[in-house]
Amino acid sequence: MRHPPRSVLAAVAGAAALIGSVTVPVVTASGAAPACSVEYSVTSQWDSGFQGAVRITNNTAAMSSWSLAFDFAGGQKLTQGWNAKWSQSGTTVTAASESYNGSLATGASVSAGFIASWSGSNAVPTSFKLNGTSCNTAAEPSPTPEPTDPAEDGPPVLRVSGNKLVDAGGATRRLLGVNRSGGEFMCVQGRGIFDGPVDDASVKAIADWKANTVRIPLNEECWLGLSNIDPAYAGANYINAVKDLVAKVKAHGMTPVVELHWTHGQYTGNSAGCPDVHASCQKPMPDMQYTPSFWASVANTFKNDRTVVFDLFNEPYPDRATSTTTQAWQCWRDGGSCPGIGYEVAGMQDLVDSVRGTGATNLILAGGIAYSNDLSQWLTYKPTDPAGNLAAAWHVYNFNTCANESCWNSTLAPVAAQVPLVAGEIGENTCAHGFIDQVMKWFDDRGLSYLGWTWNTWDCSAGPSLISSYDGTPTAFGTGLRDHLRALNG
Repeated sequence: MRHPPRSVLAAVAGAAALIGSVTVPVVTASGAAPACSVEYSVTSQWDSGFQGAVRITNNTAAMSSWSLAFDFAGGQKLTQGWNAKWSQSGTTVTAASESYNGSLATGASVSAGFIASWSGSNAVPTSFKLNGTSCNTAAEPSPTPEPTDPAEDGPPVLRVSGNKLVDAGGATRRLLGVNRSGGEFMCVQGRGIFDGPVDDASVKAIADWKANTVRIPLNEECWLGLSNIDPAYAGANYINAVKDLVAKVKAHGMTPVVELHWTHGQYTGNSAGCPDVHASCQKPMPDMQYTPSFWASVANTFKNDRTVVFDLFNEPYPDRATSTTTQAWQCWRDGGSCPGIGYEVAGMQDLVDSVRGTGATNLILAGGIAYSNDLSQWLTYKPTDPAGNLAAAWHVYNFNTCANESCWNSTLAPVAAQVPLVAGEIGENTCAHGFIDQVMKWFDDRGLSYLGWTWNTWDCSAGPSLISSYDGTPTAFGTGLRDHLRALNG
C-alpha cells in the first residue's frame, strides 16, 4: 500500500540495547583525543553466523577516502557486506570506502555492515586501524544464539503442496488476518520503530478478531543499520524489536509474515513516491546494493523457525518505468539494468537465491507487477525455488485496475490453480467494506488467503484503516473484516 503523506502519519502516529556492542577509545599518554573511534556490534546471531556492524568516527583532519582494518579472533569468515568494499585475508578484515561515502569530515561518522560465519566462539575484535592509525580496542563476549523453535501451541509450519498451503500433518491452511504497518516508515523518519503500541495487549486484540496471520512491513536500511538512520531505531535495536513482535504474534497462535516494504535506490520516473535515494518511500523494485544482504540477514535470523513467512517485496511496479510489459516482467524476475530505473535492480530470482543460500526453507511469497495487482504473467516468469516453497502474492484495492471478478477469473484463477495465492493486502478507500466483502467471498469460494490493510489508527480518508483504537475497536471498514473473520474462525 502507498502510505498517507508523512504529515498525516505524524498526526496519527502514536528496543533492546545493542548486542555485543562496545566502544573503548584509546587516549594517548598526553591525554589527547583518539584519532578515531569505532563502535563494533553484533546486531544478530544465529547457529552458524552473525550480522555485524561498525560505526567509524573520524577525529582528525578530513579525509577523502578511508580503510578500516581489524582481525577476527574466533575463526570467523566474512561472507558479504554493505556500505564498504569488504575483504578478508587470513584473519584480517578490511572495509574500504565506497565512492559515495569516502569523504569523512572531522567529527563525522560512517557505518558499514557485514555477515560472517562463526564456529566455536564469536570473539569481538580487539583492535581497529583507520588508514593505518589505531582507533580503539574492544573486548566483549558475543551473544548466545536465541532458541527459535516454534512453541507446541504456536502457529503451524507451512509448506506448499500443489496449489495449497499445508501444515506438517498435511492439513490445508489459509492465511487470514491483518497487516501491522509502521516498521517500514517510523525508523527512517526518526520517530521510533513501530507506529503505536506493539505490546502483548495490542497483539492479543488482533487475535481476538480471530485473525491467524499478521504481516509486518520492514525497512531494509533500518534492519541493516545504515548510517542515515538514528541508531536508536536501527541495527540491533530494530532487529530485536522485530523479533520481539514476531514472538508476540506467535505467542497468540498467529503466523508472522515479515515483508520488505521500503528500500534504497533513487527513482524519479513515472509514479515515483519520492526523489530520495534512501528507503523513505516505495521504489519500483528492490535494489541489488542492499536487498540481497537484507534477505540473507532476515533469513538467517528466522531460518530455524519455519513458522515465519517471508514476503520478498511489497509492491513491485517496474511496469511504470519500462516501455513494455515484457520488459517489466523480465525486470521483475531477473533484475539487473532495467529500463527507466536508475539503480541496479535485484530481481525476484536474486532474492529467492539470497534466502535459500542461507539454508532457510521458510515459505516465500512473491507479488507481481503493477503494485502486486497484476499476476497475468506470474506463472511464466515464476522464480525457480530449489525448496519448492514459493507462493504468489497479490494486492487489491477498489481503485486498482484488477478490481473486479472478470479480471480475477481471467488472471488470478489460473495462478491459483497451480500455486497457493495470498492476497497480502486487501482494502478500500471508502471507509466501508462493500468492496472487500466481494474480494473475501471470491477468495473464500476458492479456499485462498487474504490480509486486511491495515491495523493502524489512521484516518480512513487518508487510506484504509481497520481500527480506531489499538484495543481492537474497528472502523466501519474494519467491522467488515472483523465480523467475517469471526464468522469463519469463531
